[in-house]
Amino acid sequence: MSASEVQTFTPREFHRQAHDALGNPQIRANFRKAMDGLMSKRRDVFSDWDLETLRELGANIRLRALAKLPDLLERLEANCQANGIQVHWAENGDEACRIIREICQRHGAKAVIKGKSMVSEEMHLNAHLEEAGIEALESDLGEYLVQLNEQTPSHIIMPAIHLNTDEISDIMHAKTGTERTRDVDYMTAAARAQLRERFMAADVGVSGVNFAVAETGTLCLVENEGNGRMTTAVPPVHIAVTGIEKVVEHLRDVPPLYALLTRSATGQHVTTYFNMISSPRKPGEHDGPNEVHLVLVDSGRSSIYQDDELLDTLRCIRCGACMNHCPVYTRVGGHTYGTTYPGPIGSILMPHMMGLEATKDLPTASSLCGACGEVCPVKIPIPDLLVRLRREAVGEGRGNVPGAGVKRTKKEVAAWKGFQWLATHPGAWRSSTAIAGKLQALMPSKLGPWTEYRTAPKPAKESLHALVKQHKAKRHQAGKADEDGEKRS
Repeated sequence: MSASEVQTFTPREFHRQAHDALGNPQIRANFRKAMDGLMSKRRDVFSDWDLETLRELGANIRLRALAKLPDLLERLEANCQANGIQVHWAENGDEACRIIREICQRHGAKAVIKGKSMVSEEMHLNAHLEEAGIEALESDLGEYLVQLNEQTPSHIIMPAIHLNTDEISDIMHAKTGTERTRDVDYMTAAARAQLRERFMAADVGVSGVNFAVAETGTLCLVENEGNGRMTTAVPPVHIAVTGIEKVVEHLRDVPPLYALLTRSATGQHVTTYFNMISSPRKPGEHDGPNEVHLVLVDSGRSSIYQDDELLDTLRCIRCGACMNHCPVYTRVGGHTYGTTYPGPIGSILMPHMMGLEATKDLPTASSLCGACGEVCPVKIPIPDLLVRLRREAVGEGRGNVPGAGVKRTKKEVAAWKGFQWLATHPGAWRSSTAIAGKLQALMPSKLGPWTEYRTAPKPAKESLHALVKQHKAKRHQAGKADEDGEKRS
């Protein structure tokens, strides 16, 4: 099966999907070439920098923002509203989709043009809008290609990285009528021409957010193709959608994170475009939308926030460097994980969004070589968090992650103890894996995924939106008390 053929993937079938990917030479060749190039570019672009000092700065900026997250979210909302940006809160993806659909319907929208947004992928926004009779078209070239091929992104920065030139040519020929060719410039120009008309005809533009600045109420968008600028400036309505963790405290916090993001993601000193959106179109301005909306999405992030270890997951600036250097991801590709966020970061993030029962194999999709932690620009201790989630997946640890705290049968306990022993005895490990390989060749149908674990319900945790409301109530009460005191005096 070629990389361009449509398949359905699920995290519950990670082992089978990984086995299929390892047996697909085209997928392995596509990823090997791409990952080698990205690792080389990252190494070269940081060669003249004090990388560790910059990483420490980036980590501290993100940690400071997380330490003040409820307060910063409140400030972001207040400053955005003061700038004329309408702010909406969504506890989960379904609520976010409903909010966006209602905004579109209120404006009679029939066509939506989208800039790159992994949060919109996470909430399956396109499918939701299409069910409501609203066409949603991706404008990022990689996203456009996977949408044409009825696939999902296989990488958070380069969505179509699993496709080679011939496969892209076949997709564009079949879906848009372009000539079959290996001329990349021709295909890029054809896609640009196809999309340019759609920008002009769109009723609503939807984008993601790389950094949301609480101090100024500014939404920052990083991109290379200009599609983000077109999406946010041409349609009369712009809807920005982001996870609640993307907020930073000050505008001065953005340049260090931007320097880390671009160099870690694509090996660039800067991207072609850096957009700063602070308001709708003002009187006398010649472009820009008449309305700007910001949708803040929780979807399990509040649960992560209230865990002092897993909180580090929320530092992520979505650069994809952990994927580019992961020996597992680079061999099996992003679709194998069956989740919106693949690779090491997805293995520690998706269990909160989907539950450990559905994603219990993802934390084991790592050799624990430590490469992901070493290259993370904001120093997320990914290997430590993978180990933590492995324990939770088998009923050990704190049991804070949805679907954790499971009970194991005696057979499962014995199996895990046996695995622990093998993992600390290299000779026995080599022998056992050799035997297992021969058995799998003889009886592939007998070796399936791990037994499904039985889950215990966990108490619901307070959302950050609720904490923001509490902050507002306390400030209101304090202000009222001050006013009463002044009146009495």
